[in-house]
Amino acid sequence: MSTSSYFVYILASRHHGTLYIGVTNDIGGRVELHRAGQGSKFVYKYKIFRLVHVEAFATPQEAIAREKQLKFWKRDWKIKLIEQENPDWSDRSGLI
Repeated sequence: MSTSSYFVYILASRHHGTLYIGVTNDIGGRVELHRAGQGSKFVYKYKIFRLVHVEAFATPQEAIAREKQLKFWKRDWKIKLIEQENPDWSDRSGLI
């Protein structure tokens, strides 16, 4: 993934667990911050550390628009999105 990209990501606490949607220009660094308890109190409190979905965008505006869109989606839609490319809900952080 390009360093000039912007990313929308979904973290999960477990398979079909609590979800968190965020946007960043440094996906690896952002996941590390979340796991260290510095990214979001909500993420750390509920141990939402599994990176289950990532989308790359060329501009921050595109990424922010997609993040907002996903946050308004129904939970079932988010689950279907995750399971299209990650049916086992495996942690994708090793792939970034």
